[in-house]
Amino acid sequence: MTAGYGGGDILHELDLSVEEGGITCIVGPNGAGKSTVLRVVSGLLRPRLGTIRFRGAAIAGLSPRAILQRGIVQVPQERSLFPTMTVWENVRMGAYTVHDSAVIERRLQQVCETFSIVRERRHEPAASLSGGQQKIVEFARALMLEPALLILDEPSMGLDPKTRTTVFDTIRAMNQAGRTILLVEQNARSGLGLASHGVVMESGRIRLEGPGPTVLNNPEIGRLYLGATA
Repeated sequence: MTAGYGGGDILHELDLSVEEGGITCIVGPNGAGKSTVLRVVSGLLRPRLGTIRFRGAAIAGLSPRAILQRGIVQVPQERSLFPTMTVWENVRMGAYTVHDSAVIERRLQQVCETFSIVRERRHEPAASLSGGQQKIVEFARALMLEPALLILDEPSMGLDPKTRTTVFDTIRAMNQAGRTILLVEQNARSGLGLASHGVVMESGRIRLEGPGPTVLNNPEIGRLYLGATA
């Protein structure tokens, strides 16, 4: 696909596949087009050329809500909890498109079993949580829709190393529980080390891809991205 904004194309004939049941991690320098990929997949940006298919159906050009209803859920890079609402209220908001109260309650219980912080801090305002704890509650909220594809945009941004490890452990656990994950990550070593499929982008194109650890250990990745900054 080819896509961009008013000033020109950002993605150039991009051909990307996300394996069901795996973790696909996209890395690359600033301006590589990583976030643009996520915007196109989630319906926030229409590709200029090409198609996007999800489980065999064309989704390019559908509204974000229509794509959400197909099971594609994105957790944005920015903190997105409602700070004055409780943890429990924030998580329940994830099921705002679900109209069956029994389904909502069942999913709430599942989320509590998966994320103990939801149960332990349920009555506290979201603003009282640390950055890493808020990110995990964002994951919990996203799972209220039982997504077929979970999109994570730089989930470790701004986190200290210990908290970052917790977030990546949580991503691994969600995948092991059956979630397909498309991840954009600025910490290339952690992201590719976690991924079943790694993708390195540069200037809107895929320059390198393969199994995550293989991509991480490819000597070419130093020139393309890692250098001394990863």
